Amino acid sequence: MKPIIETDQEFICDIQAPCFQMLSPEEAELVKASKTQVLFRKGDNLTKQGAFASYALFVINGLAKQYIEGDSSKNFNLRIIKPGEFVGLSAIFTKNTFNYSSIALTDCQVFLVEKDAITSVIKQNGLFGFNMIKRYCEQNANLFDTLRTVMYKQMNGRLADTLLYIDSLKPEYPDVFQLLSRKDIADFSGISTESAVKLLKSFEKDGLIELNEKDIVLLNHRELTEISKKG
Repeated sequence: MKPIIETDQEFICDIQAPCFQMLSPEEAELVKASKTQVLFRKGDNLTKQGAFASYALFVINGLAKQYIEGDSSKNFNLRIIKPGEFVGLSAIFTKNTFNYSSIALTDCQVFLVEKDAITSVIKQNGLFGFNMIKRYCEQNANLFDTLRTVMYKQMNGRLADTLLYIDSLKPEYPDVFQLLSRKDIADFSGISTESAVKLLKSFEKDGLIELNEKDIVLLNHRELTEISKKG
């Protein structure tokens, strides 16, 4: 993690995201005074599950992976965090610790915004507050979908879900599969790495996907969607 100061080439003066354009000049100045600009290198933790959270993170550029840490080395991947998204909103609305970990898949430029500043703006600015609550609810809805998948789908349905989800990011991030290991894909599916590798080879044999080293090309979206539905 590297703090970025105004004299650095990477420094970004203003937050251009639409949600921050809703702020009044005074509110924008409060956020500006309460933020720190940071560069997380690939492999750095943006958040650590259980750690004290005095800020929320806003991703300017780069991709990160959000996950729940289990016992020993067992993790469950929740989603890929994209530019324009907040990390750690739960620390603002609920308790003062991060509920999950997140790690940079690429170099990530991030604003750390003190949560007291965000809370203050939410109380003053209804439109901004509505936007934050909407984002938080969308993340919760995704968590329920993930829980449903893990509870009710078989391994092949889970893996099909994972492949379709990651592939949906490919138009904007063509190398997204190459940023993930087979263990990452297994952890998105809630299965072992060995099972994920076997199922990927089975999907390839059936003509559903093509494996090009770390990259995965989906050849039959329709059939994968059916497998996902049937679980």
